[in-house]
Amino acid sequence: MSNESLQQNKAVTSHQNIVLCMKWGTKYGAEYVNRLYNMVKRHSTVDFQMVCLTDRTEGIDSAVQCFPIPPLALPEGSPERGWNKLSTFEPNLYGLEGNALFLDLDVVIVDNIDDFFTHPGDFLIIHDWKRPWRVTGNSSVYRFTLGSLPKILSYFRENFAEIQHKFRNEQEYLSWYVDQQKKLSYWPKEWCKSYKYHCLQNVPLAYFKPPVKPQNAKIIIFHGEINPPDAVNGGGGKWYRYVLPSQWIKDAWQ
Repeated sequence: MSNESLQQNKAVTSHQNIVLCMKWGTKYGAEYVNRLYNMVKRHSTVDFQMVCLTDRTEGIDSAVQCFPIPPLALPEGSPERGWNKLSTFEPNLYGLEGNALFLDLDVVIVDNIDDFFTHPGDFLIIHDWKRPWRVTGNSSVYRFTLGSLPKILSYFRENFAEIQHKFRNEQEYLSWYVDQQKKLSYWPKEWCKSYKYHCLQNVPLAYFKPPVKPQNAKIIIFHGEINPPDAVNGGGGKWYRYVLPSQWIKDAWQ
């Protein structure tokens, strides 16, 4: 991978609304970035620039600005718990400015998302569905002002030994830190729904009735063993989460 390929769009964007995503390793191909870009275009009317932080740019739509993932400088052999996503909080992220809406590559957008750019709050994240009494949010969708949390990364790097024992993953640390700054708030609960928890039918109905689209949902979140291709084709779940093909996911995820 050449420096030239990673800097294919190194000019600083003038857009005030940035849609951020991140792709590292080989789990997700360029088609995930391209589908996400297409879904944002179809389901928003605001002016935005899509930015992908990645270690490989091959196949990514030229309309998406690509930059290298800022290094976290963690000790060699440190467990991978999604820590890379914290690099979106670099105090000066390639000169980008404005609102940043971060979206995981495997989300599926099913309705207009304009409100995600304007909903009041300093930092917004999905409230945990399974344990809503916890502070921890789901970081599949979060929004912040670029550069507004300038010390979150320096604190992480300086206290990594303690943090990796205290927090299971990046979203636990992220939610805790932002809450300490009195800036944490959550998206309206109907906007972001879990495919696993809110769309799949329970057994035995799951063998006969396809997954449902939650009313008023805007973004469907995939986590655990099921991903969008499983939702489109059926399968991928455990025996107690039988997955029939979903036509509405197929229509949306393109």
